[in-house]
Amino acid sequence: MRLVRNVGVGLLAGAIGTAAMDLVLYARYRRGGGKAGIWRWEFASDITSWENASAPGQLGRKALKLATGQEPPDEWARATTNIMHWATGVGWGGQYGAVSTTKAIHPWVRASAFGPAVWLFGYVVLPLAKVYKPIWAYDARTLRDDLSAHIVYGTVATAAYAALAKKER
Repeated sequence: MRLVRNVGVGLLAGAIGTAAMDLVLYARYRRGGGKAGIWRWEFASDITSWENASAPGQLGRKALKLATGQEPPDEWARATTNIMHWATGVGWGGQYGAVSTTKAIHPWVRASAFGPAVWLFGYVVLPLAKVYKPIWAYDARTLRDDLSAHIVYGTVATAAYAALAKKER
């Protein structure tokens, strides 16, 4: 039962971490001249085709094509992008909860490594799926900005997990 509870708490913490990361990314978007309101930006209202879908959306497109044997219609790009983005953040939180069940890793080590591990995993898996370039093809600023957003995700998700798990005891 402890594993199920920890995974459930982790899923919620992952959602909280995803929202925090998105707030950082939205603030950067606005500082860079973006005009869309937060809800329009958050839920990818400007995505009208697969051509302008993000990496999570492209990964979802590939999964849909694999599952159905057909190219999914452009009308699915926005919803797929949103589902994949949130499922990724929430799913990583669930995995964190599962790992937190074991006492083999000190909580501070686990918490501090979480965001960077999620970031690095993306730069391994997404190029293999051909939705990202290899990590060495990105400039240092892009990698730094992406890593810092993932550190926010990891910090907030692990803090939320700690607070929520403590309440459950």
